[in-house]
Amino acid sequence: MPATDRVKEILSWYNSDNVGVKTNLARLMNHGKLAGTGKFVILPVDQGFEHGPARSFAPNPPAYDPDYHFQLAIDAGCNAYAAPLGFLEAAADKFAGQVPLILKLNNSDTLAKTDQPCSAVTGSVKDALRLGCSAIGYTIYPGSGHRNRMYEDLRELILEAKTSGLPTVVWSYPRGALSKEGETAIDVTAYAAQIAAQLGAHVIKVKPSKDFIEQAEAKKVFEKHQIPTSTLADRTRHVVQSAFGGKRIVIMSGGEAKGTDEVLEEVRQIAAGGSFGSIMGRNAFQRPKSEALKLLQSVIEIYKSAK
Repeated sequence: MPATDRVKEILSWYNSDNVGVKTNLARLMNHGKLAGTGKFVILPVDQGFEHGPARSFAPNPPAYDPDYHFQLAIDAGCNAYAAPLGFLEAAADKFAGQVPLILKLNNSDTLAKTDQPCSAVTGSVKDALRLGCSAIGYTIYPGSGHRNRMYEDLRELILEAKTSGLPTVVWSYPRGALSKEGETAIDVTAYAAQIAAQLGAHVIKVKPSKDFIEQAEAKKVFEKHQIPTSTLADRTRHVVQSAFGGKRIVIMSGGEAKGTDEVLEEVRQIAAGGSFGSIMGRNAFQRPKSEALKLLQSVIEIYKSAK
């Protein structure tokens, strides 16, 4: 499809990138029911690796099959489908060309209990190219004692991916030397978005933030400059602003499974705050397919109507 003015505007923010990277960013923005809007709804399914099969797929047993997720993303009209190497390899050939793919290059499990998380690299840029992916994905844990290793690994992967014409989606999830509440505090979430942008991420995924400030020094600044934080829309606006004044694509995770009304109200607030979209896994694939499609269609409609 011809590029819309909004897609052209977003691509102009990445003027240091090569034609391949911009083409693949455009491919993500020009696919699915939000094509041309500059908005995103992405289906991510890395939970089998991250949380185990029963916790992830027992609520909806057809989801044990990798084919299920490809078809769900296609039928829902998502911009893309993101997963680790195994899930993509299992069905990429069968669904070739039907939905843009994002290969998640690092993953962790919940078998080892650690307060300083660090994901293992489980895929490569070459794997992403071989499978016809439109982007790579990578998780960082700002606040972890192992964060510097993750940052260094990510920079090397981003450089290789850019050379190969692939953009990078960064999951930026603060953990480690933070309180549990602080992991989604507004100051920490905004900082996580800034770190991902500084590392060269093209698309940044963060969790919706809470009306809580973790860092004492940040609290002084929020109060002095009267930065609004009382609503999720306010907080989302600040997080997006923190990613280079809104010149990086920031999308919000769907988080833990919750009721439909709660999901949609959260999405409305996120959209009102200027988020570029949602990346929704468990709240979609843990529902029966008919319910998942209905939910994803409602989410898409919210972003379609957002200014």
